[in-house]
Amino acid sequence: MAYILFGSFLVLILLRVPISIAIGSASLITFLTSDFSSALQILPQQMLEGVNKASLTAVPFFIMAGNLMNVTGVTERIFAFANALVGHLKGGLAQVNILSSMIFAGISGAAVADCAGLGAIEIKAMRESGYKTDFAAAITVASSVIGPLIPPSIGLVLYAFLAQQSIERMFLAGLVPGIIVGLALMIFVRIKAEFTDFPSQKRAPMRKVAATGQHGFLALVAPGIILGSIMFGFVTATEAGVLACIYCIILGFWYRELTFKKLVQALTETASMTSVIMIIIAFSIAMGWLLAIDQTPQKLANQMFALTDSKSIFLGLLVIFIIIVGCVVEGVPAKLILVPTLLPVIDAYGIDRVQFGIIIQLGLLIGIATPPMGIGLYIVSEVGRVRIEKVTMAILPLLIPLLIVLILVTYVPAFSTFLPDLVLGPNTN
Repeated sequence: MAYILFGSFLVLILLRVPISIAIGSASLITFLTSDFSSALQILPQQMLEGVNKASLTAVPFFIMAGNLMNVTGVTERIFAFANALVGHLKGGLAQVNILSSMIFAGISGAAVADCAGLGAIEIKAMRESGYKTDFAAAITVASSVIGPLIPPSIGLVLYAFLAQQSIERMFLAGLVPGIIVGLALMIFVRIKAEFTDFPSQKRAPMRKVAATGQHGFLALVAPGIILGSIMFGFVTATEAGVLACIYCIILGFWYRELTFKKLVQALTETASMTSVIMIIIAFSIAMGWLLAIDQTPQKLANQMFALTDSKSIFLGLLVIFIIIVGCVVEGVPAKLILVPTLLPVIDAYGIDRVQFGIIIQLGLLIGIATPPMGIGLYIVSEVGRVRIEKVTMAILPLLIPLLIVLILVTYVPAFSTFLPDLVLGPNTN
């Protein structure tokens, strides 16, 4: 059954069928060729039960928050403050690009929102300052990886749902790795600046730093409000999403940027993105049920143990496998397919589910910046009006710091488990 399921799925992907349709069609084909094909009503039942979960209500709210940030001018204020703060450093605007993504990550939680929102501003500013457009686009994609790691994160909400972990614990687990990714990229850019004639700009006077900080203060404190409310237990993750949306709407009115037309635009984009994600989740739940009936996870665990009983070797193979999957399948459907299948194997090797969540999150995120299906590459190619081939070549060196952080997260569990264990206590799940 698993061979039919994955075989038909891969064939449909190669035929450029949309991911959501490919998952649903593969599940239907497998079901119709199974012994219980006469009970077709099982599939829609599994799909409806799968998406009828309270934890998934956080997803549309964080998508909405990111879209509101893009239409209310908040992204421009974040960029202006970051530019005044670190723009004078070697490779200054590249550093600004990364720092802006770290700040924006605490609000939107989506790499696509980062690429589309900040990307347009960052690439334009870097091009006008004399940076090569392909490098500007590449650093924008690489820094967008930070967004889904630093909470709030749509990807971590989905993983928490699949792995039966608390969303708060996963949010805390992603904070340190997200910051480390940002620092690693900044260090890489600083080293590259020694060998590259990057354009430079004067240090901003303190009054300009203070002015941009004051001008964008309300936007800059948004991540602290959202994260603080979650960490101190004032709100749940879903309520934090609602809080983020309300705060963004207030900011839009305060800055006099939010119009009825822009609000409708944000709502339309949110509904569209949420619908696609929920359709993928529903089809993936049906696919997971078929795999469970076939006992594919148990068979995979037995095969892995037959291959190696070394936890270190398994982790290395796991990372390679996740990166390969991330190169051809977008993060959400990949996670929905892989997590239910791999969890029994992870448990058998004694790997913490929280650590595994960060491993698969970062591993699949690297796929955003990796050909051939790296969605981030296509977004910045469109936004920056640069050929996809040039962006692809420019991104390759920037994958080095991302892979180094992935290896650290994989082999040093404390990077992802220390903070949630400190704040919430040891994980008992």
